[in-house]
Amino acid sequence: MTDSPKGRARSADKRRRLTTAAARVLHEQGVERTTLADIANAAGVPVGNVYYYFRTKDDLVLAALAEHSAHLGDLTDALDRLPDPRDRLKGLVEGWIEQRETAARHGCPTGTLAVELDKRADGVLDAQAGAVVRRLLDWAAQQFRALGLADADDLAVTLVSSYQGMSVLTNALRDPGIMAREGARLLRWLDSLPAPGRAG
Repeated sequence: MTDSPKGRARSADKRRRLTTAAARVLHEQGVERTTLADIANAAGVPVGNVYYYFRTKDDLVLAALAEHSAHLGDLTDALDRLPDPRDRLKGLVEGWIEQRETAARHGCPTGTLAVELDKRADGVLDAQAGAVVRRLLDWAAQQFRALGLADADDLAVTLVSSYQGMSVLTNALRDPGIMAREGARLLRWLDSLPAPGRAG
């Protein structure tokens, strides 16, 4: 019975498995090619149970975007424990470089979803994807401001657009070396920025 503590725990576990699977499968296959059965199979949940938790595929896409946002939050929370904002930014780039094989196969999880969802007419899901990207931009801008740089918002756009560009090329050419090389270039760029107190 779902009203018991064990039943509620099982229900929460199924929902969580479906959300995690949705984020992974939608990244790997894209929205249009993914069926509810694909996500159910990846989650190890009977396909009929999916409708108990998510009425439509769009609901699962929203759940996947929430998963990406939560993952980003966990990542930035971990990076925020580093005392130096430059090290936080470099840690972000190093994480991108570590994901180069995944990027070569599937691209950026949020970026590829944002591009695909933008083609749809409703404008709801793509706005949610944009919100995840905005969250990353805002966090990066905070780090540049902490370095005392006046153009922090522009620098955040430079950083994130560089990532999206190298992610697209890495995926299009199936070449993880692009992510490694361009990531190393971003690390050198971050090292070249003025230290706190010396920004002009």
